[in-house]
Amino acid sequence: MPTTATTGQPPVTTLTPQEREMLHAVGRGLRDAEIAAALALPEDAVAGRLARVLGKLGLRDRAAAIVHAFDCGLVAPSHGPGTQAAGPVPQPARRTREPHWRISVLGPLQAWRDGRPVDLGHLRQQAVLATLVLSPDRTVSRQKLLDAVWGLEPPMTNVVPVYIYRLRGILRSRDGADAVIRSDRCGYRLAPGAVEVDVACMEELVTAAGRAERAGELAEAVRLCAQALDLFRGEPLSGLPGPFTELERLRLTERRIALVQRKLDWQLRLGRHAEVVAELWALAAAQPLNEAIAAMLMRALYHGSRQADALAVFDRTRRRLADDLGVPPGQMLRQTHQMILRGHDAGLGLARTRP
Repeated sequence: MPTTATTGQPPVTTLTPQEREMLHAVGRGLRDAEIAAALALPEDAVAGRLARVLGKLGLRDRAAAIVHAFDCGLVAPSHGPGTQAAGPVPQPARRTREPHWRISVLGPLQAWRDGRPVDLGHLRQQAVLATLVLSPDRTVSRQKLLDAVWGLEPPMTNVVPVYIYRLRGILRSRDGADAVIRSDRCGYRLAPGAVEVDVACMEELVTAAGRAERAGELAEAVRLCAQALDLFRGEPLSGLPGPFTELERLRLTERRIALVQRKLDWQLRLGRHAEVVAELWALAAAQPLNEAIAAMLMRALYHGSRQADALAVFDRTRRRLADDLGVPPGQMLRQTHQMILRGHDAGLGLARTRP
């Protein structure tokens, strides 16, 4: 299988220590189960981690990653599976002495240390942590945390330092090393590189999917986008109080819908019309005023020899637009309708997204 050449790729110094460990393990030819055991990861997390490494380095596939690991000196030629290479990557034994923190906001807020869930306390305390997690690379003042979590009804006393104290005690390594949350005279922030957050992982996968699309590899773009969507575990930040989490909940929900549309668009361009009909039906039911989704569903149905169903989707959407918004269908939906009426297959192809 041909691989992407590694010359001109970003250096491994652009990777985090955990990502360098992943590249080192792949370079040694380890299988997913062996990588999971070596790096203390769930086996089903290995593919996603590797996809992020490939995306950062601009590599095409696993074989290219192995070549790159050798080319950059991360793995010596004589070091295959089951052997240790002398290189800059920290060894797994060293990793086990330090906690590996993961925090998820693409669903109910959850945190794991070394793969084990931890109790983050009551909801407002969790909302404080969520605000810090979703404010990466910047310090958040006490006042901003009060506004974010309590809005126009602040508590009688400034409880933010109490919550931070408790969270620092929770998000701490077993040997008592520094907590994940740092503080200074301006406020609080997460220590750089101390936590893996699912939102950041999701965006890395989406970026890699965009690169695959621009390279003309739509099947790979679909795969990466599907991995990004798999990180959603329900309603983002479910149940957390405060105006900040409410806005972020809406933003992340809209982000998910946009990613689903993007993936379905790529699948239609690949001719996978029957494959996407069920998902498009569900999305159209949840978004009855979304004309882009209705148009995609009409195209998928038409190419599946279901012209009558495609026209029924147009009629239903037209009525909902008139009843709920008092507007007629837009140009895209009308054009799709006319092309189906005429049986004009060529016009029902999907336009390419801008590179």
